[in-house]
Amino acid sequence: MLDPKKLEDIAKQIQNSLPSGLKNMGEEAEKRIRTVLQAQLGKLDMVTREEFDVQTKVLLRTREKLNEMETKLALLERHLTDNQDERG
Repeated sequence: MLDPKKLEDIAKQIQNSLPSGLKNMGEEAEKRIRTVLQAQLGKLDMVTREEFDVQTKVLLRTREKLNEMETKLALLERHLTDNQDERG
């Protein structure tokens, strides 16, 4: 799902942007921020970068196969047309 390290970095960035009085809450605030971020980001319909890259490769292979099949189909159609013309 989501990389815990990235969530931790985001939580720290949020904590660092808080006024100094709030920063004193320290780890407790960071834990709560991380929990809220995980809960909210978990609701989003997202995939990991790795999953995205895999699906991109699958799509490219599928497109290549489709192009090959379209070329073969065109050749078969041409062959059928030529044979019909010879008989006609």
